Amino acid sequence: MPDHALHQRFQDLKGVEHHKNELIIELLRRIDSLSNDYQQMSLDHQRETQFNREGQLKEQQLKNEIRKLQSFMSRDPFVSVLIDGDGMIFEDELMRRGELGGKEAATKLWNAIKDHMHEKLPSIPSDCRIVTRIYANLKGLAEICYKSGIVERINTIEDFYRGFTGSKILFDFVDVGHGKDRADEKITELFKLHLNDYHCHHIYFGCSHDNGYARLLEQYTEPTHTTRITLVEGVPFERELKFLQSQFSCVKFDDLFRPKKISIYNPSQHPTSQPAPSQSARTSSDTSGVPLSQAQNIYQSPYQPMIGDTSPSTAPNNAPMMNPKASSWASTATAAAQLVSPPATPTPAVSQSISSKDIPRNRYGQRVDPPVVYDKEVVNRVRNLKLCNVHFLRKDCQYDPCTHDHCYKITKNELTSLRSIARNVPCYFGNECDDPKCIYGHK
Repeated sequence: MPDHALHQRFQDLKGVEHHKNELIIELLRRIDSLSNDYQQMSLDHQRETQFNREGQLKEQQLKNEIRKLQSFMSRDPFVSVLIDGDGMIFEDELMRRGELGGKEAATKLWNAIKDHMHEKLPSIPSDCRIVTRIYANLKGLAEICYKSGIVERINTIEDFYRGFTGSKILFDFVDVGHGKDRADEKITELFKLHLNDYHCHHIYFGCSHDNGYARLLEQYTEPTHTTRITLVEGVPFERELKFLQSQFSCVKFDDLFRPKKISIYNPSQHPTSQPAPSQSARTSSDTSGVPLSQAQNIYQSPYQPMIGDTSPSTAPNNAPMMNPKASSWASTATAAAQLVSPPATPTPAVSQSISSKDIPRNRYGQRVDPPVVYDKEVVNRVRNLKLCNVHFLRKDCQYDPCTHDHCYKITKNELTSLRSIARNVPCYFGNECDDPKCIYGHK
């Protein structure tokens, strides 16, 4: 073999070795890179595995806590029944029975709430308890019920609510005593507390007699709140509450609460077959300046200033004229004179300068009320003052003691607003009323 051929072969082998070395170096470089990537991914995997394990443990702990909270929140479910007892008054027959009537009223209310929940609120748990609170001025309420002839003894109302409270563990009557807005304030705060309480599934709110509660309900007209509130109707809803009535569920429990406001004296309860009163009986109240015919018609409960129906079966022997079961026209006249001029509370003489002939009437002879210009803000403020309409507008309030304010120094503007408020109550005699001092509406 020639020498140049050997050199050529050697050069070829050198080239092959060079390419082989380059390949080995490249492979080693690739191995190092893959090894580093593997180590990094291995660390990442370990970290992810540890994180997942910790996350699973945390998730399990949170689920256990949620189950505990749900169990705790589902304990002791209840519905709240809040009633303003100054206006939501139980039926006469129940209150006349005293303590037994109170127990029966509590049972009827409990059954009525249970039936309503079962029918209208199926989402409420079946073991939901009923918590009832009634707030009222017991002394004032007892006096009104006695004077109107609903009960024969003042203590009967106390016995009634004692029976009501004692019949159910979670049924309570709270005597707020005498004072402006005491029951309203307590009911309002308890209403807010229960509405934000998860354990409270629903609120039954008995307030149909008082426009003041419209301010409270206006704050909770969102569906999240309205679905948890039911308005309980006793007497018909007052004007401002009627505007909100469509936004809330409403219920009326028959034979439980009075559908009409208490009337201190209702002349229609005297039999028509009684002989006409004598001249002495007609003028027996002249010393006070108030005719007997007016004394028989105009005085109504300060709790609910609107003529209503009362049907007492009996009356106390020593009851004043305001008790509708007077035995004769003569005794009625005597009692009327005592009412108009009570010895403990002298009242100013009433001017007779205005006669029924001066009452404005339309061409059909129907009474027309003169227009009253008032400030809405002043009306809202005066409404909350709980002033005595009869005292400030007629100057002849006959209640002693009166449950409404007589001592407030009223301004001319406030007096006009008070007259506008009184006009919202329709007169019992409508546009045929011939009392020149009547303060009610005659539309």
